[in-house]
Amino acid sequence: MTGRNFRLRRLRGGDAARPQRKRGAQPKVVALGGGMGLSASLTALRRITGDLTAVVTVADDGGSSGRLRDELGVLPPGDLRKALAALCGDDDWGQTWSRVIQHRFSSRGDLHEHAVGNLLIVALWEQLGDHVQALDLVGRLLGAHGRVLPMSAVPLELQALVRGHDPLRPDDVDTVRGQATVALTPGEVQSVHLVPQGPPAVPEAVAAVLDADWVVLGPGSWFSSVIPHLLVPELLDALVETKARRVLSLNLAPQPGETDGFSPQRHLEVLGRHAPKLALDVVLADEAAVPDRESLADAAKRLGAAVELAPVAAPDGSPKHDPELLAAAYDRIFRMHGRIGPWR
Repeated sequence: MTGRNFRLRRLRGGDAARPQRKRGAQPKVVALGGGMGLSASLTALRRITGDLTAVVTVADDGGSSGRLRDELGVLPPGDLRKALAALCGDDDWGQTWSRVIQHRFSSRGDLHEHAVGNLLIVALWEQLGDHVQALDLVGRLLGAHGRVLPMSAVPLELQALVRGHDPLRPDDVDTVRGQATVALTPGEVQSVHLVPQGPPAVPEAVAAVLDADWVVLGPGSWFSSVIPHLLVPELLDALVETKARRVLSLNLAPQPGETDGFSPQRHLEVLGRHAPKLALDVVLADEAAVPDRESLADAAKRLGAAVELAPVAAPDGSPKHDPELLAAAYDRIFRMHGRIGPWR
């Protein structure tokens, strides 16, 4: 047994079967991603379960997060802050704190564009010396409906092999460094990797995946928010070995730069190339965003998944998920795929 598999077994509690969930209990859900895509998923999921954990990418190198990372050598706090804000409740307390931690200063000095939540998170990291303990404390302050964890305790750099990054050399493949640059590259991303390679996962994140009933991956920036979780070996092992059901939530439209011209099925093919051992159970897509349902079904089948089509887009026509519609879609999937007895 390898050292990594031994650690997974220990986090799972050995080979003993997991005890059956009591009738009426809510599903344990772990959502992986980053940025606005993960925020959309969390805003929906907190409506249907009180047992929710977000595992967040830590490769951001732009804006306030990038400046704090460069100056203090800390994890980039921005995506963690967004996840905490998404878990705030709809009452006055939750909405007030959500606005406060998302507030950005406007000045002519060094505080310009820093987010309050970023500074709060970094201050607690320095005070407590523990990433997870500090994020749990911020979550209690906000009254967050769930837990937020970084996928790794090591600041990571995202690198991509990109064909045509330089428009003057459309056939050349270059290495593009940095999440912010990869997200906006004008070329075609061939693959991504992390530096340092094989970073350690946060043990609490691995344990959450192993203990989950459902794992939700996506939506979000495909190469810079979704796939990075599959490049952390211990986290990927947990995703492969967990007894949880796995649902992949597709984006509503290709993203300028990063996934220009991608069909829904192309997203699945890319994910499969980066994690060939990972099987899925359900692929969720907006019914209006799938022009070729048969091709998507074939791509999902190669990953072991069934396709669920549902109206999940915002009614204003923007490429954003509607929280209530997305919550209804997740709730239906949780109820219809592999569940015994009611969650609630």
